[in-house]
Amino acid sequence: MTGVGRRPGTAGETLTELEHAAAADTGSKDGFGAGAVIACDRLVRIYAVEGIEIQALQGLDLLIRPGELTAVVGASGSGKSTLLNILSGLDRPTAGQVIVAGHDLLLMKGKERLAYRRQTVGFIWQQTGRNLLSYLTAAENVALPMRFAGLGRRPRQARAADLLALLGVADCADRYPAQMSGGEQQCVAIAVALANQPQVVLADEPTGELDTSTAAHVFAALRTANAESGVTVLVVTHDAAVSAHVQRTIAIQDGRTSTEVLRQHRPAHGRGADDGPGTGGADGAEEFAVLDRAGRLQLPRDFTDSLGMRDRVRLALEADHIGVWPGAPNPGLRGENDDSGSHGGGGQHDGGSSHDAGPVAGGGAVTDGSAVTDGSAVTGGSGTRRRGLHRRGAPDMPPVRWQEEK
Repeated sequence: MTGVGRRPGTAGETLTELEHAAAADTGSKDGFGAGAVIACDRLVRIYAVEGIEIQALQGLDLLIRPGELTAVVGASGSGKSTLLNILSGLDRPTAGQVIVAGHDLLLMKGKERLAYRRQTVGFIWQQTGRNLLSYLTAAENVALPMRFAGLGRRPRQARAADLLALLGVADCADRYPAQMSGGEQQCVAIAVALANQPQVVLADEPTGELDTSTAAHVFAALRTANAESGVTVLVVTHDAAVSAHVQRTIAIQDGRTSTEVLRQHRPAHGRGADDGPGTGGADGAEEFAVLDRAGRLQLPRDFTDSLGMRDRVRLALEADHIGVWPGAPNPGLRGENDDSGSHGGGGQHDGGSSHDAGPVAGGGAVTDGSAVTDGSAVTGGSGTRRRGLHRRGAPDMPPVRWQEEK
């Protein structure tokens, strides 16, 4: 990050550098995101398509700690690809805050974004054509980002050879992409992403075009890169089976984080403690619901369906937990003996309930939507028809509230 190593306020430090340093040191004003390499705070992204607004992200919160190997999973349209585009600097959020390795992505200008994508984050895309240039060998592909960063010829050749050896594809150094298998191409793509020693590697469906065996090999390479270099790896995918290969899996639903699965690996006898998931031993996983910064909690659909929960639920604060129960059925409109002042309009007499009940009683026209009273549609009805509703009254409504129009 620009400005690191100088005291804030020293000569030559720009306002942008001070903002970046403050974001890296403290996260948001209330401490959210402090110590995280990726911090998304109430992130919102709204697209306008042919005049229609589409909310891809709806107040998403996300924290990724340095050195984590994490997967973000979700169905098509859940918002995971939008999140990846924002984290990669290719898109801007509509609202909220997103900080990656001390860089506030809302504040960055064009040149800063270019430097951010070149040095701070690395990318692995699903399509190998986006990862590798077909007319360069594996070693040349890995060396290319370092050349753009200004690294000398010998250092970049040495690092390219080291990365290819680390990921088990040293024998592909002089091969072109067309001469490599799909798994080998993706392993070389991981080396390309690591070339400039980024703090974060973002992978978009890196195994989407691979068979199960080859996908496991690629994830083993990602775990090796994560363990050996300490780089933070965030994998975005629709494949829930990926959770077996990472320590933390975050599910996105309707533009917000919904659940997390934390996996702890207990190595088999004779293996080292650094062996990752899927390398032998026992894996223990536990799923958690995510409580976001706004206090929202997404309950699993199978839970709510089994208990018939919908619309309303009852909550109770206990000593060590919060209880959730199905709410009572919709009581509908109350009778005239109800002295609470609430008659379906949801307020006291002077709080607007009489005004709200007007269309239902036939006393006013509905301008948007529809209303039905005692089986009679109110929307678009004639004055005579609405007066008829006045005379009959509405079911379970106090007659004093319903007066005939003059």
